[in-house]
Amino acid sequence: MRSHLLNETTADLYRRSVTEGVDRVAAKLATTERPHTGISVDELAPVIASIDLDTPLADTAAALDELEGIYLRDAVYFHHPRYLGHLNCPVVIPAVVGEAVLSAVNSSLDTWDQSIGGTLIERRLIEWTARRIGLGEGADGIFTSGGSQSNFHALLLARDEACRIVMKRSLDRGVELTKAELLPKLRIFTSEASHFSVQKSAAMLGLGYEAVISVPVDRNRRMDTSVLALELENLAAEGLFPMAVVATAGTTDFGSIDPLPEIARLASEHSAWMHVDAAYGCGLLVSPTRRHLLDGIEHADSVTVDYHKSFFQPVSSSAMLVRDRDTLKHATYHADYLNPRRMAEERIPNQVDKSIQTTRRFDALKLWMTLRVMGADGLGSLFDEVIDLAAAGYEVIEADPRFEVVVRPQISTLVFRYVPTEGEYRADLLDEAQLHARKALFASGEAVVAGTKVDGRQYLKFTLLNPQTTTSDIAAVLDLLAAHAEQFLGESLAVHR
Repeated sequence: MRSHLLNETTADLYRRSVTEGVDRVAAKLATTERPHTGISVDELAPVIASIDLDTPLADTAAALDELEGIYLRDAVYFHHPRYLGHLNCPVVIPAVVGEAVLSAVNSSLDTWDQSIGGTLIERRLIEWTARRIGLGEGADGIFTSGGSQSNFHALLLARDEACRIVMKRSLDRGVELTKAELLPKLRIFTSEASHFSVQKSAAMLGLGYEAVISVPVDRNRRMDTSVLALELENLAAEGLFPMAVVATAGTTDFGSIDPLPEIARLASEHSAWMHVDAAYGCGLLVSPTRRHLLDGIEHADSVTVDYHKSFFQPVSSSAMLVRDRDTLKHATYHADYLNPRRMAEERIPNQVDKSIQTTRRFDALKLWMTLRVMGADGLGSLFDEVIDLAAAGYEVIEADPRFEVVVRPQISTLVFRYVPTEGEYRADLLDEAQLHARKALFASGEAVVAGTKVDGRQYLKFTLLNPQTTTSDIAAVLDLLAAHAEQFLGESLAVHR
């Protein structure tokens, strides 16, 4: 079995095995005609369940043959121009090269003695991103597994920073306030269109879901700052404390960007931590034409970025950045076997001192390779292409009498709804038609779209992250959705006659 360990004696086997795997994937990419085969859970689950994991196959080729039938054949391929579903991007080749390198070397980015070079590369990329945001010389951050973890990490820092500040102010007035007494009084403000990880983070931080105050959005699905101002004023009268205001730069459903300058002003006035969830909109940091859409993000105390969305990186590739590196100490714990306190005194750069993870992949290498091959402007131009596509797609849907679109996109998401051109239908039946159209389209494998609710009603959604997608693709998918919805409504009428 030692022959399977990657080392100096198996380098040739490694080269052959990985090349064979790459060849299989390349063949699938070259011949994939639709984003999905349409296979169902009921079809695939028994096949995978029947595999005896205690009986190994003969070699890598046999395992790849098996993998073809249980994964590669039926995988959802995000590179296909008619994948219009979730926030999944096609990936750039330099990043995939980085993925291959980091997987084989297998560095762990927790301590310097496990990640020589890798630690400094990650730190350099954090510095580069912080500069793009405009956070200042005192900024720092850490790579994470994704936007949810980044948001959680930021709110953990916000919680402990709020506790530190409020408890000190109370003590200055001669009142000793414990953390246990304070936690139930902390509140987080975020828009009703923000990511669900804000609520989950509040629960995991011991604050409870009820600690999150949902602020309404305006007609463009951006946080209504007039309501935010009132809510912050009311909080003080109730004896509660504003722990954080979470602004979103690219909401999951609408791609809307909250009014960052005004939110920054209100957060500052009320001594609240400002966090910007730019998991989706971070691609604007490298846009040659649209960086101004993120104006105000430079005032944030923390920022989430997901390179595996609008930087075209493979999953996982995310980061959480802070304006003041000292706040990262709220997540620091020194263990004698890993990062004893003397290492910090000796200025040894252990990334675990900043992270809520211990073992971490060298995901920064993918972005490093991308920037070194393509450059920031090259990445930004790709994101600009999908934003231009969304603007053109909006016009296509707006001009189609079979659909109504909710809002003109700021980034690259279109939320719309099928509406029959003839006849009148109950609202609940129209909701079912949207659900059926999406499900039937997925089952056909011809395209993948997403769905959501708007004001309690079911809607469809195009998430555009592929520069290869065209307005012709959008028009063709609209035709398919309309056909599925019309068939459903026709059959429903026939049943009820």
